[in-house]
Formats: sequence, C-alpha cells, structure tokens
Amino acid sequence: MELNNIILVPTDFSDVCHNAIDFSVKIAEEINFKVCIYHVINKDTHSYFGSTININRAVQEKLQGLIDEFQLNHNVEMEYAYEDGNIFDLIHNKADDIGANVILLGTHGKKGMQHLFGSYALKVITAARVPTLIVQKRKYSGFKDFLLPVNSFTEARQKVGYAINVAKRFNSTIHIFKEKVEDVVEYDRIEIITKQIIEAFDKNNVSYNVVVADKKGDSPKLLVDHAVENSLDAIMILTEPQIGTTYFNLGPWNEKLMFNEAQIPVMCINPVEFGKIYFNI
Repeated sequence: MELNNIILVPTDFSDVCHNAIDFSVKIAEEINFKVCIYHVINKDTHSYFGSTININRAVQEKLQGLIDEFQLNHNVEMEYAYEDGNIFDLIHNKADDIGANVILLGTHGKKGMQHLFGSYALKVITAARVPTLIVQKRKYSGFKDFLLPVNSFTEARQKVGYAINVAKRFNSTIHIFKEKVEDVVEYDRIEIITKQIIEAFDKNNVSYNVVVADKKGDSPKLLVDHAVENSLDAIMILTEPQIGTTYFNLGPWNEKLMFNEAQIPVMCINPVEFGKIYFNI
C-alpha cells in the first residue's frame, strides 16, 4: 500500500470530532502531512441537517466550511470526502484509496464511540491496516513524550519499528514502561523484549528512558497514572492477532487504555505481515 503522508479524520460534525480535526491539523502542520476530513452519510446525517434539504450539498458546504475554518490559522493542505453507507464498511477502503498513514478518531469514550460508529465501533480500529489514533476532548499539546508499555506478550519487532518512526517524526522521547511480574518466565521474557527495544533505540538514536511499575495490579490504571504524573502526551499499544480472522483483539486491558478517563491519546497499532511499517517516514 502506497502512503501519501495523509491523516484521515472522520467526522459526524460533533464537538469531539471537531477536536479530532483540530488534532489532525496541528499534527499535520508539525510533520508536513495533509488532512482528509471524511464523512459517511447515514440516517444520523439526515437527522443532523433535516430531511427537507439537499443532503449532498449540505454535507459539501459543511465540510468545506470546516476546511476554511482551520486553514485561516494553519498552513495545512486539506481536502474532504464523503459517501453514503456504513463507516465500518467504507473507512478502510478510503484509507487505502488515498494512501492514509494514520486514521484519527474522535470519541467521548467507548459508549460515545459506539454511538458514533455503530455497534462495530471497535472493529474500525481492529481492522485498520494503518495505526489509529484515538483522541477525546483533550486538546493537542504536542507529541514529545510517548509511553510504550512492555509486557510478556509484547511483539517487540513491530512495536519498536513504529516507536522509532514516531520518535523521529515528532522528535519524541519514548518512555518504556515495564510491567511488574513475579513469574520467572514472564520476567525473563520482558527483560529480553526490553533489551531488544533498547538496542534498536540506541542504533537509531532515539531518546528513551526505562521505568518499571512499582507494583502489580491493574496495568491500564498504572500506565495512565504514570502518564498523568509525568505529563506524557500519548500511549502506544499493539493489538494481538485474532486467530482465524483478519481482525485483532482489543481486550479489556487495551480498551481501558483507549478510553481512559484522563483522555490521554492512544495510538493503536495492528501487527502486519512481514513486519512492514505502514507509518513510514
């Protein structure tokens, strides 16, 4: 899949999606990407605009108005796209068609996201071939500090590839956060994974530090608490393959992170065959 340095940001014209567009524009301006604002026309669109008007014209004018609004203060190339259907059925094809490097989704949380995208909300994330960045109402303040969780099931090779790309693109520091375990086998695996990550970071001149959780327990809470206490900007997680399907698992551990109450943005990465890095720089 050819990538064209584009951020794809779907919108239902809500406030949280407006913040997602703001996020995408500021990121794009910082790293010289383009932004594509995308709307899928459905029954909610008709409710939003009313049934007595030309819905296509109304959507066009609304999308163009958003572009005009953001381009007043930001030097970013922007375009819009819209089509009829179901966002789950269409968004990944749209990402492929335009060569998007990342999909940026705005959500009020799990409940709000499911309302926004329908009953298959999480599949928007788990079926993506490119990273998905989840944002809530928290405003963009830069991506200088990323939290990178490491546990016994971390797929180091792919996760570190994305971390290196992100660190170089945003000139970020990666904060490696090691899960605290008592099992010897798990401990040894975490040490091996961490060593591999550190070696790759050193080789690529990536700024990083390593922290070990000071206690066992609710891993998502420990991660979010650490991010909040240290004013970190985002969390990066890697989903797990779901055997026999083209989708990936997002268990309670990952979901708690994605929809965390501190509203810390979360970059969700689905493993891809042969270790290809789609968020390429």
